[in-house]
Amino acid sequence: MSTIADNLSTLTARISAAAKAAGRAPSDIRLLAVSKTKPAAAVREAFAAGVRDVGENYLQEALNKQGELTDLPLTWHFIGPIQSNKTRAIAEHFDWVHSVDRLKIAQRLSEQRPEGLTPLSICLQVNVSGETSKSGCTPEELPALASAIAALPRLRLRGLMAIPEPTDDRAAQEAAFARVRELQDSLGLSLDTLSMGMSHDLEAAIAQGATWVRIGTALFGARDYGQP
Repeated sequence: MSTIADNLSTLTARISAAAKAAGRAPSDIRLLAVSKTKPAAAVREAFAAGVRDVGENYLQEALNKQGELTDLPLTWHFIGPIQSNKTRAIAEHFDWVHSVDRLKIAQRLSEQRPEGLTPLSICLQVNVSGETSKSGCTPEELPALASAIAALPRLRLRGLMAIPEPTDDRAAQEAAFARVRELQDSLGLSLDTLSMGMSHDLEAAIAQGATWVRIGTALFGARDYGQP
């Protein structure tokens, strides 16, 4: 059975090959290890293999893991839907939030970010495929939302995040990611982050400018949703 270290080596090679094919430097693309449903021990194993950035979808699960991994210098990213009653804990315990799609949530994160911490890095989630089951602002809502959030204290707007509709069609994958990149470029803000691409479509995302690829299954193996 593949170990996390083996999987990370394979992923690093995939990312490097995709970057070179796109005429980009592999160092410009970072891997975000998505550890939802996986135990803290798996994150510790990933850290030993070289992972430094961890993404979590569920707040309580993330806080439990953080409590078990306080000895590791990890950067924690929140990537799931955000409820208003969860913003204080997110503002206090994470370095990045990739899934902001409402001004109210951003305002709460700004107000609740402790003064002693660096500004919270924010990505706006945009629903580029228009799926009703997906979180994210619409492309039409994006300019006003980005402008308002960029002005908030204690936050640093970094860029956009998207989860396009799944497809095995490489051209369709790239078209969706290109749309995200074009939306970001159209904002006219100084942004440096495109959080897009997962285990099945990271090559297409990198071809269209991804700077973070969010990888769960290809790193940790299939998720067990029977676990708490």
